[in-house]
This record gives sequence, structure tokens and C-alpha cells, in this order.
Amino acid sequence: MQISVDIDDPIPLFVQIIEQIKQAVVEHNLIPGQPLPSIRQLANDLNLNSKTVAKAYKLLERDAIIQSKGYRGTFIHPDAASNCGTNLKGLIAETLEQAISQLRNEGATDSEIRIEFANIMNNRVS
Repeated sequence: MQISVDIDDPIPLFVQIIEQIKQAVVEHNLIPGQPLPSIRQLANDLNLNSKTVAKAYKLLERDAIIQSKGYRGTFIHPDAASNCGTNLKGLIAETLEQAISQLRNEGATDSEIRIEFANIMNNRVS
């Protein structure tokens, strides 16, 4: 499997990597147990900062698309194909849209919503 990125694309580079790996899993070009290049190797191949590739791998691992086996490497997760259908970004957006709509209906201003959201994200209780 060949991964490529377009630095002129408005889609973030780490998202491009994630989408290509997921697409390869869905199309059975990557199968469970198949090894992936190391973070350093893929970063070198794509001429990217290793932190960009590490971020993509971290999110793929969180979603159980890949699994890290320490020094042995990174591999396609056994349940990767079924996990590719999970759209966490969509779930987050939908949940936040509903919450914001409800708060606005209750009379909260956007500024109040932003302040409380920041407080909650930073574990500050008001």
C-alpha cells in the first residue's frame, strides 16, 4: 500500500493519512495483522514531521484500526474493517450541535457557552 499526502490540500496531513489507511482496510488492501511502516519510516517516506504521523497513528489506534505491539511494530487491528465505520467526528459534531441548540433555546449566549465549554475542557468548575 502506498500512502501519499498533498500539502496543498486543505485537509490536514494527519487526516489524509488516517483516511488512506481506513480506505485501504475497507478495500482489503490492508488486512488484519499486516504490518505498517514505523512512524519514523512513514514520516521519512512522506517527508513529514514524525509528530504528524504519530498523531495519525495515535488516532487510528484509539479507533482500533491499528495496534501497536511495542518494539515489534504497528499492525492492522483484527477488527479494523468493522471499526472503520465508526464516525467519532460525526458523533461529536452531532452531540455538540444538539447541546448548543438546547442551550440557545434556554437563553444562553454564545459567549456563555464558549466560556463554560472551555472551563469543562480544562477541568475547571465554575
